[in-house]
Amino acid sequence: MSKGHFIGSIVYVADDMSTVMHQSSLLVIDGQQRLTTVTLLLQALCEALGDTEPVEGFSAEKIRGYYLARPLENKDKYFKLLLSQSDSATLKSLIRQKELPQNFSIRVSENFDFFKSAIADLKEDLVELCNGIAKLAIVGIALNRGEDNPQLIFESMNSTGKALSQADLVRNYILMGLQPELQTQLYEDYWRPMELDFGQEAYGEEFDSFMRHYLTMKNHEIPKINEVYDTFKRYAVSVGIQNSGIESLVREIRECAGMYCAMALGKEKNEELREAFDSLAEFKVEVAYPFLLEAYGDEKAGLISKSILAEIVLLVENYAFRRYVVQIPTNSMNKSFARFSLSIDKNNYLESVKAQFASLTSYRRFPSDEEFRISLRLRDLYHTRNNFWWLARIENYGHKEILNLEKFSIEHILPQNQELNDWWQKALGSDFRKVQEKYLHTIGNLTLTRYNSEFSDRSFPEKRDHPDGGFSKTNLRLNEGLQKLGTWNESSIVSRADALINKVLEVWPTLTADPELVMKVASKKKSEMRTDYTYADHKYLASPEVMALFDALKKEVLAIDSAVYEDILKYYIAFKAETNFVDVIFKAKTLRLTVNLRFRDVRDPDGKCRDISNMGKWGNGEVSVSISSKKDIQYAMFIIRQAFDAQFESSFE
Repeated sequence: MSKGHFIGSIVYVADDMSTVMHQSSLLVIDGQQRLTTVTLLLQALCEALGDTEPVEGFSAEKIRGYYLARPLENKDKYFKLLLSQSDSATLKSLIRQKELPQNFSIRVSENFDFFKSAIADLKEDLVELCNGIAKLAIVGIALNRGEDNPQLIFESMNSTGKALSQADLVRNYILMGLQPELQTQLYEDYWRPMELDFGQEAYGEEFDSFMRHYLTMKNHEIPKINEVYDTFKRYAVSVGIQNSGIESLVREIRECAGMYCAMALGKEKNEELREAFDSLAEFKVEVAYPFLLEAYGDEKAGLISKSILAEIVLLVENYAFRRYVVQIPTNSMNKSFARFSLSIDKNNYLESVKAQFASLTSYRRFPSDEEFRISLRLRDLYHTRNNFWWLARIENYGHKEILNLEKFSIEHILPQNQELNDWWQKALGSDFRKVQEKYLHTIGNLTLTRYNSEFSDRSFPEKRDHPDGGFSKTNLRLNEGLQKLGTWNESSIVSRADALINKVLEVWPTLTADPELVMKVASKKKSEMRTDYTYADHKYLASPEVMALFDALKKEVLAIDSAVYEDILKYYIAFKAETNFVDVIFKAKTLRLTVNLRFRDVRDPDGKCRDISNMGKWGNGEVSVSISSKKDIQYAMFIIRQAFDAQFESSFE
């Protein structure tokens, strides 16, 4: 027989009371998946073996007696391996060969079925399988409770290979190392209910996103996607997890997770709130969840009513949809919402939220009605990821009962076919190709129907009077007025666009905010800018040559965007939008710029930038470039604009 096959180590925490004569339960901190996999394989093998023993020691009775169960024990002591509560009942049922529980573990059941199927393919020739299992070898590593740090060891052992989910890491960080009784209490009182709120599949898919939104809400900064766990550990220490604050932290996470599930997973029970949350989730405005989690918590605390919270959710949707239509880059919204609540007066909540939206400028602005109308009229609204959503939103707006539009699809009244038939050419006139190109995918030419394939390229009268689902036969609001038209041409499309745009402005209405509150919010933002230093604190600016260079550079940088502002600090002057994107350090005859980019990301065709990532420096970033004369400014601006643009790349990707 060849040598064994090493399948890794099993790390566990040994109880101080364990002896040769008495073995207490062991807490496995690394290797749970391997133990579960082998257990499922052995159970599947037991069922296939029946009364046979193809290899000595490999009978169903011996496998169960040695590896799966303790036949003389009762309750949980009967089982050799116990899983977490979400998987435990399913594994117990399989080992006892009982019917699976109602809410069985999908992952345990699917893996067990895989092994049963694979063994069945062997056609009862189980000798090779038994011999293969006999070769499996592991190493057991015991840690002493109170002496070793299980979490640090767990992290180091899982720093390579497939990364664990944030859910696993966070749960283990909170629970690992606690006494078993406290572990069980916290898990059953808080973590298990949270798992049930998410559901089996959503827990694995959604928890990581939730934790990122939760930490953004708490810190008002967005953690990088691969640093969520490290950010959580720092936050946990800051709130006193090491000083008996562990239960309050787990309780808060569980409460926030419940709110997240209500918002993002359709589990809100209040009808008004559920409709608002569901619409926002369908439009995929996840970047607003940190702000909305805080607002939802304020509703739970009694600071606002459910109706006001619903109105705030609709304001967020209004803001996001208008920006989407007018094509303002949306990837800066995450940073806006991360800090949004800092300017909210919670004694005047709704009006303060409106004022905050109204105070946003430049790329963060809440688009005006005029800007919105212009974009709606001629924008291609068909080739967008949300093309069905906004049409359905208009159709269902104001309905007491939401219409189920699942079987509907988008219909182009003027067909998409480039080879228009004679009826359409005549209706559109001699410029029919230009009319089709200009209006085909615009709001005036789009509607919903259940008969898209039947309509095809038919004439407008045929679509209007179709016996099953013609425009004159349906009660859809989107089709109001179509039954009265005799033809469909440029004028018809423009008229319908204007009518639909009026409906759009009912669904996503004009933002009205108290002017005094708007000014107060804007003033507060300005007052938060530091004014401790002036140009006089930078001695080299006394040089006319250096000042002239700086004035020329400043003019170019401020012209990038109206949101850019200057912040005079002790050792340098920063230019900011969301945060610093370039910092200016003054020398006797030059300006030395620290640009907030990673050196590996900078595009520097002339090779004028220096890598200062491992050097002591003033300012933010890894890139340095110098300006000795005005002719250097344009190249420096090429580098600076890269840093400005990089600030608005989505941090949630």
